[in-house]
Amino acid sequence: MAARGPKVLSVVLAGGEGKRLYPLTRDRAKPAVPFGGNYRLVDFALSNLVNSGYRRIVVLTQYKSHSLDMHLAKTWRMSTLLGNYVSPVPAQMRTGKSWFQGSADAIYQNMNIIRDERPDYICVFGADNLYRMDAEQMVEGHIASGAGVTVAALRVPVEQAYAFGVIEPGDDGRIRAFHEKPSDAKGLPDDPHSVYASMGNYVFTTEALIDALNLDAADAASAHDMGGNIITMMVERGDAAVHDFVRDNDVPGSTDRDRGYWRDVGTIDAYHSAHMDLISVHPIFNLYNLDWPIYSWHDPLPPAKFVFDSEDRRGVATDSMVCSGVVVSGGAVRGSVLSPGVHVHTGSLVERSVLLHGVDIGRGAVVRNAIVDKNVHIPPGTRIGVDREEDAARFHVSDGGIVVIGKDDRVPGPDEA
Repeated sequence: MAARGPKVLSVVLAGGEGKRLYPLTRDRAKPAVPFGGNYRLVDFALSNLVNSGYRRIVVLTQYKSHSLDMHLAKTWRMSTLLGNYVSPVPAQMRTGKSWFQGSADAIYQNMNIIRDERPDYICVFGADNLYRMDAEQMVEGHIASGAGVTVAALRVPVEQAYAFGVIEPGDDGRIRAFHEKPSDAKGLPDDPHSVYASMGNYVFTTEALIDALNLDAADAASAHDMGGNIITMMVERGDAAVHDFVRDNDVPGSTDRDRGYWRDVGTIDAYHSAHMDLISVHPIFNLYNLDWPIYSWHDPLPPAKFVFDSEDRRGVATDSMVCSGVVVSGGAVRGSVLSPGVHVHTGSLVERSVLLHGVDIGRGAVVRNAIVDKNVHIPPGTRIGVDREEDAARFHVSDGGIVVIGKDDRVPGPDEA
C-alpha cells in the first residue's frame, strides 16, 4: 500500500462584504458575484483546490450569504464515501456574541473544525480572485521549507504596492519583512520596479496556525486580519516562507500567455477588465483549459441561437462569449460576455459589456461599456454608455466610466422624463 500523504484541510474565506463592487454586491456576497457567464467568483478557488486533490473544504461565510449558500448547495456536492465535502460555515458566535471581527477571527471562531479534522496542514485561500493554482505544489514547497506558514506571492509594479501586503524575501526563501499596503514600498533587489505582493493564499502547519490564532485572539489591539496580523506575527518570528506563484506554479494545460495570471476583481473597473481578458483570440485567462477545469452549476438551458440574416436585421456576435439560452435576434454583439438566458433584440447594439443572467436588450437599444446585473430589461431605444453625464444621473458609473445597473433594477425608457 502506498504511503499516506499529508492530511490537508482547506479553508476558503468567503465572508467579504465587497463594498467596492457595489451594486453587484447589493444583494449578494462578493464571492457569489457571477463571472465569465457560467461561474461565480468562489468557483475559481474551489476548482483550484479540488483539482489539486484537496477535497475537504470549509467555506466561511458571513455577509448576505444566501445566494452563495444556494450556489454551494446546488453545485459543490461531492461523494462523502471517501470523506470529501465542500461545507459552508456561517458565523455562529461560538466564542461570544459577535460576528467575525476579521479574517483571522473567522478561523479562530471555527477552531472546532480544525480539532475535529486534525489535519497536518491547512490551506487558507481567499474566495474572490481569478487564477489557476496547483495547491499541492505549494503544500509540498511548504513542507520542504520547514516554515510555519508559506505565503503565495507574485510580482506587481511598485506603484501598485499600496493595494497589497508586500513581502521582502530573504536569500533563503524565508520572508524577511511583511508590510501591509505600504505607501513607500521599495522594489526588489533584482527588479527595483516590482515588489512581491501577497495573493492572500496561505499554507500553514496546523500547530503553527493554532498558536498564532490563540495569541492574536488574546490581543485586544489586533484587527484580527490574516495578512496584517497573523502573517506579520509569523514573519517577525522568522517562521514564514514565500511561494513564487509564477515560478513555482505549473498547472496542466497552461500556456506562456496565461501562466501566472492572477487578478483581484475587487472593483467595478477590475471586474470589467477581467472579463475583457477572457474574450481575446488568445485569452489572457483561458477558460478553455480542460486539463484544469473551472467547475460550476450550469442551468438546464438550450444552446445559444442567432436569428435573422438580412442587410437591416442580422443576429451576430463577434469577439464575444455567449452562454446557453442566449438569443441574439437581429441585434449585434461585439467584445462582450453574455450570460445564460440573455435576449438581444432587433437593431440593438451591445459593445464591451457584461450582461448577467436573464438580461433583455430591447429593440434599437445601445449598451456600451456596461455591466448589467440579472433580470434587467433595457427598454427599446435606450442609450447606455453613450453620454456619461446622462448615465451618471440614472446609474452607478465607475471611475473608469463603466456603467453598472443593479439586479432587478427598472431602467427608464427614452420617452420618460
